[in-house]
Amino acid sequence: MRIVHVGYRLPPEPGGLERHIERLAREQLARGHRVVVAHRRGRAPEGTQTLTLRRTRRSRLLARRSDVLAFGLECARALRDAGEVDVVHVHGDHRETLALGPAARRLGVPLVVTVHGAMTMRHLPIMPFAFRHVDDFIAIGARPAQDLRGAGVPASRIATMSSGLDLRHIARHHGGPVEPGLIVSVGSLEKVKNHAVTIEAFHALRALHPGARLVIAGEGSERAALQQLAGTGRGVHLAGHLPESEVYALVARAQAFVLASRRLPTIGEGIPTAALEALALGTPVILSSETSLEPIVEAGAYRTFLSGSVPDLVRRLREVLEGDRALPEIIERGLRAAATLDWSSVAARVEERYTALLPGGPLLPAAAS
Repeated sequence: MRIVHVGYRLPPEPGGLERHIERLAREQLARGHRVVVAHRRGRAPEGTQTLTLRRTRRSRLLARRSDVLAFGLECARALRDAGEVDVVHVHGDHRETLALGPAARRLGVPLVVTVHGAMTMRHLPIMPFAFRHVDDFIAIGARPAQDLRGAGVPASRIATMSSGLDLRHIARHHGGPVEPGLIVSVGSLEKVKNHAVTIEAFHALRALHPGARLVIAGEGSERAALQQLAGTGRGVHLAGHLPESEVYALVARAQAFVLASRRLPTIGEGIPTAALEALALGTPVILSSETSLEPIVEAGAYRTFLSGSVPDLVRRLREVLEGDRALPEIIERGLRAAATLDWSSVAARVEERYTALLPGGPLLPAAAS
């Protein structure tokens, strides 16, 4: 099968969506498929081909309004010269499909869209038109699936899943010593992650747990504001962007993992991979009420607090740091849930969605033909 992945950004650009595309492409290559990647920023994964994009006068004009729209237009034009393609897989939303939908339909190629996070509801009126040529939808979590249904997509055409996990790599870090009082958060330093609430809750918690410390791994535009909120004293460390192995080692040592994300008008979480990785590492997870892991992970595998509520987050942190009796069972549920999310399993589910769309039955990977 020859698969074209369309994603505006790829690693080393940070982000869960970017990592998702890279890992899915690598898994599909391992399964014997040929993979082509179209992107604006970052690097194509090793072993993939790159779809050559060309700026046009029209795309330059469109980029003044939205470079994502311009990117979608350039991808649509490039598909005409891409040779034989079995599936086009867009990682984005209605902006890319405005141009790619008609292009895929003209070529007679199935179009799959994965929506990784909450959608911009102010664009709701245009979504049915933009999605009219999409054959299948994958939602990373319950919130994107709900947004797609709100845009008129039938539930029968939406598969809800999560990103995968590198369980073999994660297992190397699981089971080591835990540092008492260490609280960790992983995510870009952007408003949607709401790290300010985590820092405020940590300051309140230190009155009861003076030896506690908070480490936030990630980088972004909110660094200066968060550093000012953290203060100059000991306790809060903004660690910046860390390599994957260092993140795993840090989260594995933590007594608690926190993600305080909130939904904003133009952006929101799907299922954050960092939280799934924390579950797989056996670290107790505390999430805001606007950061659900459902339906992939049952609510009993992690704790939630009322989004934006500092006192409620402090309460949840105290439960973990002070050894709530329910904690071992919660951790065990998280480990069981994460054990089913290896990237090979996720890639197999995606492949099932592809093959259901292909005329004449499934196409086998080249290595198995």
